[in-house]
Amino acid sequence: MEDTKSLAAAIAIGAGALGPALAIGLVGAAALIAMARNPKMAPTIQITMLLAVGFAEAIAIYALVMALIIKFV
Repeated sequence: MEDTKSLAAAIAIGAGALGPALAIGLVGAAALIAMARNPKMAPTIQITMLLAVGFAEAIAIYALVMALIIKFV
């Protein structure tokens, strides 16, 4: 039973972190391209990028919480 919980938790955090990791990479790349094209807007783009990264990271944190619940409850 413990092995099954460990495997389920590993799959939950692995699958749950994959999407946010890809999203953060895409957001970062798009922000760098936008800042390179329009340097005057860099502070605004950077703030927007950080908000988007924060929202994407929240999904990974939810996946971590679910994995911990699966593992220890």
